[in-house]
Amino acid sequence: MRISFFLSTCSAIAVLASAQSTLAQQVTASQGAGTRHEQRSADIIVTAPFERERTDILSGTSVLQGSALTQAVRPSIGETLQHTPGVSATSFGPSASRPVLRGLQGERVRVLVDGIGSIDVSNTSVDHAPVVNPLLAERIEVLRGPQSLLYGASAIGGVVNVIDKRIPRTVPDEPVHVDALATYGSAADERSGAGSIDVPLGDRFVVHADGSYLKSDNMRIGGYALSPQARAQALASSMLPPEEGAGEEEPIDFAANAAVRGKLPNSQSKTWTAGVGAAFITDTGNLGVSYSHYDSLYGVPIRYATLPGQEQEAPRLDLAQDRVDLRAEVETGGTILKSIRARAGYATYRHFELEENGDVGTAFYNRGIEARIELVQADHGAWKGASGVQYFSRDFNVVGDEAFLPKNSTQQFGVFTLQTLDYGALKLEGGARYEHSELEAKPLQDQPQFFAGRRTFDTLSLSGGASYGLSEDWRLGINLSRTVRAPSAEELFANGPHAGTQAFEVGNPDFNTERAVGLEAVLRGKGENYSFEASAYHNWFSNFIYEGLTGEEEDGLPVYQFAQAKARYYGLEAQGSVTLAKFGDMNLVADALGDYVHAQIVGAGPAPRIPPLRLLGGLGVTSPKVDVRGEVEWTDDQKRVSNFETETKGYTLVNAAVNFRPWGNERPLSFALSANNIFDVVARRHASFLKDFAPLSGRDIRVSARVSF
Repeated sequence: MRISFFLSTCSAIAVLASAQSTLAQQVTASQGAGTRHEQRSADIIVTAPFERERTDILSGTSVLQGSALTQAVRPSIGETLQHTPGVSATSFGPSASRPVLRGLQGERVRVLVDGIGSIDVSNTSVDHAPVVNPLLAERIEVLRGPQSLLYGASAIGGVVNVIDKRIPRTVPDEPVHVDALATYGSAADERSGAGSIDVPLGDRFVVHADGSYLKSDNMRIGGYALSPQARAQALASSMLPPEEGAGEEEPIDFAANAAVRGKLPNSQSKTWTAGVGAAFITDTGNLGVSYSHYDSLYGVPIRYATLPGQEQEAPRLDLAQDRVDLRAEVETGGTILKSIRARAGYATYRHFELEENGDVGTAFYNRGIEARIELVQADHGAWKGASGVQYFSRDFNVVGDEAFLPKNSTQQFGVFTLQTLDYGALKLEGGARYEHSELEAKPLQDQPQFFAGRRTFDTLSLSGGASYGLSEDWRLGINLSRTVRAPSAEELFANGPHAGTQAFEVGNPDFNTERAVGLEAVLRGKGENYSFEASAYHNWFSNFIYEGLTGEEEDGLPVYQFAQAKARYYGLEAQGSVTLAKFGDMNLVADALGDYVHAQIVGAGPAPRIPPLRLLGGLGVTSPKVDVRGEVEWTDDQKRVSNFETETKGYTLVNAAVNFRPWGNERPLSFALSANNIFDVVARRHASFLKDFAPLSGRDIRVSARVSF
């Protein structure tokens, strides 16, 4: 049934594209204009049915592209975005790091590939890497807050959209167009390369091919792997007499665990990808299709035992995904519809959690479809808008002794709309999303511990806001939202040992929908020599789903029970830059960003894994050929912890970077050199499950070269 739906969607896309020849030819599609070397302005946000100015969006936004993206790119999307306002990372080692937006992660953050979900199982556990390749990204957009209603009611934290070129958007103006990126990072002896080629066949048809390869060794760290608290615990355990009747397994050397330093064992990785695509592009639309394969083998940093009775493993994950994508757009030029846009993706995914001897311990299988059609309205004076439908389906299964979930399926159908009114100084906006979700658990006969049955949810989420131009360059906006999220299969059906989080997780199939009322204010301003953006937000949750420690143990693991309660999340984030002086074609520029989030679960105390206050400041010189910049990042202690967390000491990192363009912007060749964590500081990210066992990278010298011709 789901495959039939996918094929029907593909047919609908083809019909839309074939209809373009009968449409009004006077409308020129923006995608067909310009050359491959032109770069879209960072002031334009494309993660929406229609392009929007950043100043018009009523929540925090960030864009990473060009030389900034080249400097920032890392093996995982979480680490790539680590210096984005309002964004932290799960940091489950250098390979499996997923973005944390405003203290929210997992189901509450959607990671998209060109507008469609990554169709993996990264939301299931922090040790599962998102199938997203930053090496091939052309642009990354981050939308925090209620703008995510367009892509799913669950993503109250926000949306990360990684935009690539696998389905071409333009016809190259040269016989062959090549993009390539090569990077070396010293901390993990990281070697990576990515390249793509686009070849026009005539003036309307383009074929594309791309590939990437990354290999890294165990990551270098600035000191001990274990935090001071964990080291003290391990050293104390090393003084205890051996346990009687401990079995035939080799006893754990707690002193050796406490002594691990300099390198992070089992953090190595190897990843390769390959993809092909093709697109038919005219003045009034486009139709494109692509196929891609993603293959990765990476280690998960060891959660070292510090007390007798604890176990420790060095698992590796062998991951593979095959994916087919389609994209189409038709510019109608009509008085009712301006354009029709369609996007669809289908993927099969599996990963094996390998034991130290190479045997498969647990296998995860996932098959998913996501499709959306957007109807963009013709502009009528001040009124602009778009509406659409979205479908998502997932079949998920876990096989093995540590299967903490039964075989299950999820289907969601959503209808959404976004409407805006632009009266110059005053701009109004409203959005709505209805979503129907069906989740079914289908355990095997020998799995009586799991719930068997189906849950259905119907949700309605709304947002509305306004912005006012205080002057030509300054705008103040406010947005009020009501979001409703259906629980995920993991939150409903989990009941078993989860090696990735070293917890025995217990869900609750009787959960109600999670609800939140959010209020956000945004202030943006810019001028010839400065730019500024700040947002403050407050979310009032009811039926907030969280994991709480029960104090019991199952299978030698602490039991974490999912529960629901009221919760409060509030915070602020700001970023800005100013040109301090000009010397000919050189500019002296200072920039800064900061973010803070406060989270409380009513009746249970502080929410777990909430990033502390962070401030980052930089000073640099920019010119047509050379950019030089130094920065200092300060992160505060985190002492507001849940009852199963330890406090995290703050840290200060110093980084420096140089970008060099030999021919300026006339020829797209650039080199990037950066020194990160120059003073080799031991830094631990509080949002990480592994913060007490796996610090961030030590000193890392990175060299990158990017070419486009």
